Amino acid sequence: MQVLEASAGDRSPRRGEESPERRCIASGEVRPKDQLLRFVIGPEDRVVLDLSGTLPGRGLWLSARRDMIEKACARNLFARAAKSSARVPEDLPEQVEQALRQRCLDLIGLARRAGQAVAGFDKVRAWLASGRAAVLIEASDGSADGRGKISAVGRGVTPGLPIVELFDAATLGQTMGRDRAVHVAMTRGRLSLRFLADAGRLAEVVPACHLAAAVGPEGH
Repeated sequence: MQVLEASAGDRSPRRGEESPERRCIASGEVRPKDQLLRFVIGPEDRVVLDLSGTLPGRGLWLSARRDMIEKACARNLFARAAKSSARVPEDLPEQVEQALRQRCLDLIGLARRAGQAVAGFDKVRAWLASGRAAVLIEASDGSADGRGKISAVGRGVTPGLPIVELFDAATLGQTMGRDRAVHVAMTRGRLSLRFLADAGRLAEVVPACHLAAAVGPEGH
């Protein structure tokens, strides 16, 4: 099972619209903004992540990939791009990972409170069977058998259903207002689009060894 099987852009453009493009300061590649991470030079010349895209200052854009973030930090490409001093936090890759992780969890919580997300095998299976689910979120430490059964229902009704396995059952449970949650589904809407965008970026930022440990040998 893949960690993420489909993704959409952050604040995804509506049908017929295109996301503006920006150049990655590490690779030089021009990509849609919703596939990049924005940084600015903040107080005391400190490099600051701007996930919301609202902080003042010139945007410094990086591909949402761990290797690109590490390259930019090692060579201080932020200073070169900003043409000014730039202090890079030693733990910037970890800050980015944590910020994306928290944003994903916040979006799941918002969806739950809005009635756009459910947890539990029976509720999730019902949403999947009816075609209501747009995203399936599976706990990384859930049993392979349970994950296989529930994902088969979703794929049977919705080919290409996005399946995310980036959080453990305890973390998902806390977000869903229960002790543990192995299966979570989100319905279609802006929240699920935003979640998929951030989950897609998070999957590229989490170290590969962590993903392998989370998904386990049966994840394929």
